[in-house]
This record gives sequence, C-alpha cells and structure tokens, in this order.
Amino acid sequence: MRILLATITAGAGHLQAAAALHESWLQARPQDVVQRLDLLTFFSPLHKKIYSDGYVKLIAHAPELWGLVFNTMDNPSLVAKLARWKNAICSNSSRKFARFVKQFAPDAVLCTHYLPVELLGGLRKKWPGPPPLTVSIVTDFEAHALWMDPNVDLYCVAAEETKARLVARGAPAAQVLVTGIPISAKFSGPIDAALVRKELGLRDDLPILLVLSGGFGMGPVAQILAALDQLQRPFQTLVVAGRNDRLRRDLASSDRRHPTRVLGFVTNMHELMAVSDLLITKPGGLTTSEALALGKPLFILNPIPGQEAANSDFLLEHGAAAKANRVEDLPFRLGRLLGSKKLAGMARAAAALGRPAAAADICRAVAARVAARPSA
Repeated sequence: MRILLATITAGAGHLQAAAALHESWLQARPQDVVQRLDLLTFFSPLHKKIYSDGYVKLIAHAPELWGLVFNTMDNPSLVAKLARWKNAICSNSSRKFARFVKQFAPDAVLCTHYLPVELLGGLRKKWPGPPPLTVSIVTDFEAHALWMDPNVDLYCVAAEETKARLVARGAPAAQVLVTGIPISAKFSGPIDAALVRKELGLRDDLPILLVLSGGFGMGPVAQILAALDQLQRPFQTLVVAGRNDRLRRDLASSDRRHPTRVLGFVTNMHELMAVSDLLITKPGGLTTSEALALGKPLFILNPIPGQEAANSDFLLEHGAAAKANRVEDLPFRLGRLLGSKKLAGMARAAAALGRPAAAADICRAVAARVAARPSA
C-alpha cells in the first residue's frame, strides 16, 4: 500500500499526530510506502508565515477574536460554501498539492489537519480512476465543521461524544470510528518511574506537579510558579518551557519555595508525565490524549475559546480534570486537591478515558478499508 499522511504546521499537535501514525503504520506494515507531507511545503513565504505564525500570535494576543472566528466557522453550510468558492479559485499551493498527490498515487490519505481534507474534496472530482481513501482524523474532542467534507470516507475521532456530533451533522455513522487521538507508542510502553525520578533528581516522598507551557513556551508560566509558591502543602514541580529559551532561563534563575526543576524542549514527555501526580496545562488534543493514556489528571487554567474550551468541557464532564479561570485561584484550589480523594478519582477517570493504542487502531482500520475496496 501507498499511504500519504497529510498535515500542516499550525501548532505542534497536528504534526505529532501524523508522526504517531507514521510510526505505527511502519511498525505494523513495514513493507508499505508511507510519506508524511506538511502542506506548508507548497505555500509562498508570506502565506507560510501567516499560517504557521498567525494562529499562535492570535491566541496569544487576541484569544477572544480566535473564539469568535472558531464559533462563526463552526457551521457545515458555511464551510461547504467557502470550500466551493475556494475550489473555483484554485490557488498555486492547491495546484502543487494536487500534482504531488497524483504523482504519489496513494491508496489512502490520512489527514491530521482539516486543510488537506478540504483540498482533497475538490481534487477528488477530477481524480482519474478510483480516488484514494480519504480519512479525516480529528485531533480534538469536539469535531469542528472544518473537519467535515462529503468526500471523506472515514472519520477517526476521540470519543463517543465526538462521533455523535458528526453524525448529528450528517456524517454516516458507519463512517465514523471512535479510535482516540493518535499519540506516540511511547505513551503505552513500560516506564520505570523510580529510575526517571532518580535521573531528574526528584524526591520520592513528595507529589509532583508538571507545568507545561506547550512547544512554543506560551502561557503565564512565571505567574503559575509564583502562585504555587504560596501553597503550604509540600510538593515538587517539573516545568517544561518548550522552545522558549528566554523563558527557561528566567524561570531557572528564580528561587522557589518548593523544589523546582525547569526544562526546555524535551523528547521524554512520556516519562515526565508518568512520574507526575497532576498536570497543569492547556488542554490541547494531543497533550490531553497523552495524559489520559497514562492515567494522569489535568488542572486546566483559563482555556482559550474554541477547541481548548471544548476539550476542557469534555474533561470536566468526565471528571478527569479541574479548572480555574485565574492564576490567583491556584493556591486555594490546588491546596485542597493535592493528596485528596478527589485527585485519586480524577486519575481513575483519566485512565478510563485513555486510548493509548489509538494510532495502531486507526492504521488497522484504514488498511482494512483499503484492502476491501474493489480496486485493491
């Protein structure tokens, strides 16, 4: 089989999902040809900058505006009209993508971002012969209308609630699979927590809070740590500053009341999560899925409107998370939560929601559908 993994650099989660699928597919079917494609490859320098930087800057400086855009566009009828208009005015990047897909001639295209879903919908009408199986892999717990297209053959979604939303909007139930969001196999393998604590210089007798800023080092991390200093209950903190070196240096140079270890960009997130008792983080789809796979509860601070708010609602409804809207609320809320029965209950709820084998399940389902097609 020839498999194309189509995604785009618009936040780290879409790329991570594609990487997890790549890893899983080759593990199960090493004889297949698998190509990962970032659609930014076909963009002009200006278009590339707008797409890769625009979202990050918008949520950092105008989250309410992003929420307005998100909610306005969450309309299947509007999305369909815009898609028809954009297909009629084919851009240079769209033509380059179309040429690439035709030359690669995939049996299936797995989309971990909604843009290739839309482009494939327009391309499919002009495809010479049977088109490739188009798979929309929704990377949040709520399916936005942008992920939908009449030409999608299979939707892979995070939860039953996600499926219900798609079906209510017209997707055939048989074409929507509840698989979970694809994450790396590292989050399902054995982890020696005692060894990880020793390597990081962490104490065995104190709970561990893991504070995540995301790959771009965003969010009020310094304010969070200042608020944590007000807690009377003893604990220790791991902080991941991502690729923001200035943030990492500033945080590392400050004295803390509680033992604190500050890290930059890491490749062992599975180990950091495994040794932690609670994650303080933004509820992105991939981060959330990784935490749930390891049975780790989350504390969500002021999620941005849009997909983060939807993910937050899902976690709160299922009892796997707690939330505060202001940093100053952290000392009181965490002081009551640490060591409580509620925290243990949140961990059990998180484990019940976890789908560590999502990537393998998606690959298996896609391979079976490709094999069952008349042209296979």
